[in-house]
Amino acid sequence: MRSRRPAHRRVPALAATASLLAAATLAALAPTAPASASSSVATAATSGTEREVTYHGYRLTVPADWRVVDLTEDPTACVRFDVPTVYLGHPGADQNCPSHLVGRTDTIVVEPLDEVAAPRIADHAATAAPGSAAPAARPVARGAEIQVAVEEAGVLVTATHGAGQARVRAILDAAELVDGGAPADVDALRAGTARAAANDVGTMAVVPGTYSGMGFDACTAPSSSAMQAWRNYSSHRAVGVYISGSVRACSQPNLTAAWVSEHTSEGWHLLPIHVGRQAPCNSYSSEVSTDPATARTQGRAAADESIAAAANLGIQAGSVLYNDMEAYDNTNTTCSRAVLSYLDGWTDRLHERGYRSGVYSSAASGIRDLSYNYNSTTYTRPDHIWFAWWNGVANTDAGSYVPDSQWANHQRVHQYRGGHNETYGGVTINIDSNWLDVT
Repeated sequence: MRSRRPAHRRVPALAATASLLAAATLAALAPTAPASASSSVATAATSGTEREVTYHGYRLTVPADWRVVDLTEDPTACVRFDVPTVYLGHPGADQNCPSHLVGRTDTIVVEPLDEVAAPRIADHAATAAPGSAAPAARPVARGAEIQVAVEEAGVLVTATHGAGQARVRAILDAAELVDGGAPADVDALRAGTARAAANDVGTMAVVPGTYSGMGFDACTAPSSSAMQAWRNYSSHRAVGVYISGSVRACSQPNLTAAWVSEHTSEGWHLLPIHVGRQAPCNSYSSEVSTDPATARTQGRAAADESIAAAANLGIQAGSVLYNDMEAYDNTNTTCSRAVLSYLDGWTDRLHERGYRSGVYSSAASGIRDLSYNYNSTTYTRPDHIWFAWWNGVANTDAGSYVPDSQWANHQRVHQYRGGHNETYGGVTINIDSNWLDVT
């Protein structure tokens, strides 16, 4: 997260019309796979505006300016959804991601449909028609994501999109089967995942629990080995993880119920983050309505989405779920009213379903607006605040932004430093630093 305003405001997802500039500017972030990079990967220009990408018996045609990243060649590449890209292979467990990404645009991940990918097969995933790589029926989009299991090629295809779905749907509909695939049975993989989950129920967690001390948040949940190294060699005992939301910018290959159970049992305190609709005076692909009634409805829907994700991860009722509302111009009263209405719907719905409400935002915008309305009868107060104020001081004093009398009963998290690398036990992660006083 990166929400201090204005100097540290996070850049929104790149628009489709800016994809050429994005590709040119960001090409160094990850390699473009040549035809020889892997025996199962090939790319070929079909025109000045398009190119074919072939992987594992599956071929798709994408804009020529999209990056193509071979994750087998570079398993630490960050699978980020804010830059137009085709990712080929399984997302790595130890990705080198910036901590501060938010936003989605058009991207596609094509990975082998096997036991590694099985936990990522969504309930809403479509299947390809027999003898075809295209979906048999129109796939459902959820959380700005569309997924198709292509059994004859043996690949799982996950597409993200920005404000519109048309381009990625057209790419998926035009995909082709070619030689080189390895057929897979999606129902058998789903059944195996269900059996494994039943055998590993683990510990149901109420988070974050009672804790005062250091914590961090990262764009993608670290691997278990990384978490163990940091447990052994750092002072951090809390970690923020993105569990849901339509502008969640990084893949989450490690984030499972088993991961949550393992690390909460070790003493880690989790901060589950939902990063969905943003203030309407920003330029993200998914925004809150300026109509207060609609905004409240959107906030309630966000709460339901986050609760479903939390339940799938074994995060129980009684837990605090944090809504990430990035920095915005709170001198714009229409914008502030929309955000407050959205967060009111978020908090009310969480309370109705037995969860507690947290809000992450810039101390100077979202948190200040909540503070001004602390005793409001119009907006329901969240239970926790998580404020971004990069003053470098590890405490929960919010200065002039929030009086000490508000959220005074172990209800605060302070993000006091933005994205930077820290290394413990030989493991480096790009993080935001936080100090917690929570219960």
